[in-house]
Amino acid sequence: MAGQTDQLVRPGSGRGLLDVFGDRFLLKLLVRKEIKVRYRGSVLGLLWSYVKPLVQFLIYFVALGVFLDLQRGTPNYAIYLFAGIVLVNFFTECLSNATRSIVDNRDLIRKIYLPRELFPVATVWVSAAHFLPQLLVLVGACLVVGWTPSILQLAAAVLIFLMVAVLATGLGLIFGAINVYFRDSENIVDMIVMVVTWASPVLYVWTMVENVMGSWFWVYQLNPMTVAVEVFHWVFWEPTLNAEQLTIETIPPGLLTVWLPIAMMISLGLLFLGQLTFRRLAVHFAQEL
Repeated sequence: MAGQTDQLVRPGSGRGLLDVFGDRFLLKLLVRKEIKVRYRGSVLGLLWSYVKPLVQFLIYFVALGVFLDLQRGTPNYAIYLFAGIVLVNFFTECLSNATRSIVDNRDLIRKIYLPRELFPVATVWVSAAHFLPQLLVLVGACLVVGWTPSILQLAAAVLIFLMVAVLATGLGLIFGAINVYFRDSENIVDMIVMVVTWASPVLYVWTMVENVMGSWFWVYQLNPMTVAVEVFHWVFWEPTLNAEQLTIETIPPGLLTVWLPIAMMISLGLLFLGQLTFRRLAVHFAQEL
């Protein structure tokens, strides 16, 4: 009898994100549910994964590439632009949906106990499902213009995907938990989503920022999404340039040796902070919802 008592676990306690890996079947069900609910009654369904980035690309390309003539100083500007849009869309969708995930699943949370982290993590997987078709379009466009990446660049693309997923999960855990108590969190995240496209070199080249900020350029590089977009450009845009076009500076100094490790540490730190914040606030989710 004493041996059985030692194995008892306090109701509602868990191991946080580690429980998500132990409940992969539940995670799969939640991802499937999120996709079905999102496209219920939709005519295009998953085709919206192509339509939204395509419209964004056309607007930015015409407004900035044609009207402001940014394409003149940036070879293959269409590839440069779309590579940044695809990655930033993945991050913003992850963060926005993770922030709303707990509130949106209030009915389920009130009825049964399951690892609350499942909900934000499920939204990241759903966003990854939307990211894949956009990535395939990007790869196809790159191949058309002579994309010849190295093994290191392909590995870097996978690493950046994982880093952005970790970053979005960490921030999603923080804002998702706070949003249960203060619904203003959704408005804050909406502002972050609006700013992040302009706070990273998606629509412009990083040298423009360096020319303005000078010795303070390192502050700009502390943004993990800035580094992620720059590496994505190195992976997908730089291998499409010919020898004459490669005379321009395509990536900032120390991008892979200094800034990428720093961005990864910041992302992991935010994931750790997000888990701590989420676990502390998750105790009263059912009551607050």
